[in-house]
Amino acid sequence: MNRTRIAIAALALLTSGVVGCAAQETARPPAAPALSSDETRTVESLRKVDDHPLWTMTFHGDYDPMDVAGPTLTPTTFGCSLFAARGNPADPLFGRNFDFDHQPALLLFTDAPDSHASVSMVDVSYLGLTSGEDFETEEGRRLLLDAPLLPFDGMNDKGLVVGMATVPNAEATPVAGRPVVGSVRIQRMMLDRAATVDEAIKVFGEYAVDFSDSPPLHYMIADASGDSAILEFVDGELQVSRDSSPWQAMVNYRWFGSTPEQQQADYRYRALSETLNGTGGKLDTTAAMRLLADVQQGHTQWSIVYGQRSGEVTLTTGKRFEKVHEFRLPMDLAS
Repeated sequence: MNRTRIAIAALALLTSGVVGCAAQETARPPAAPALSSDETRTVESLRKVDDHPLWTMTFHGDYDPMDVAGPTLTPTTFGCSLFAARGNPADPLFGRNFDFDHQPALLLFTDAPDSHASVSMVDVSYLGLTSGEDFETEEGRRLLLDAPLLPFDGMNDKGLVVGMATVPNAEATPVAGRPVVGSVRIQRMMLDRAATVDEAIKVFGEYAVDFSDSPPLHYMIADASGDSAILEFVDGELQVSRDSSPWQAMVNYRWFGSTPEQQQADYRYRALSETLNGTGGKLDTTAAMRLLADVQQGHTQWSIVYGQRSGEVTLTTGKRFEKVHEFRLPMDLAS
């Protein structure tokens, strides 16, 4: 009788162990859904360019520009220098140093339906990729499918260029009925929908910009006709600053309301203005990249020059100005 009880107890333990294993198996997270054909083509287009690391990727298919992407990060070092050299109407250029914490970078080409084709630079740490190894994992490559949502600077096939830089403070007054977008996401809206500075300002004004996912920012935009503008929030309201000279530049102080003495006190703005004044706003790509080298900082992550009529994109990472990478966005300036 005792042996029977022991056998029953042993069987109960064995059965509970099997159930326990089965419970653990069913508790496993579900497998990630299979990639669509467009998503597969997108991740298969990924190419490593240098050891910064810089990668390139071509996004295939459509995306939801209002989708949510990536974590909120607070960089420890930031800056940025931007300029529009528009003295040569046949070849206006836009130059930009991105001065942030060191992270991997992605040059992304997009051509979504009902949007302008564009090329843009993405700090992929905001997607959750913080090392070169992350690009080699399935999870990391899936995260890259949200890259179109975070252009830190870029140009579309109409020659519109957008770029941002930090400022001490910026806060937009909420407007009822306007969709809320992040402070970097707003640049995607302009790249996708605008061909000119005027159109970009109109698109910008259709959204409520939320700075909770980044440091406060202001923006510089320029188009293939030679127009440019700086967009800033002052006391909660959007202010647009244009300049009649053949160039415009922006660094990390609020331009609106600043005095010439305040502007020249910043050594980067002073260097930009001296060179651009001296050339009448006319620079070729080599001279534009040299000017970016003149205003580089210790934490300059990439330097890029956009040819707004040629579609040429000239890029270097980590202040290695002796080694540039060249790309081209097919342009559609006629329509």
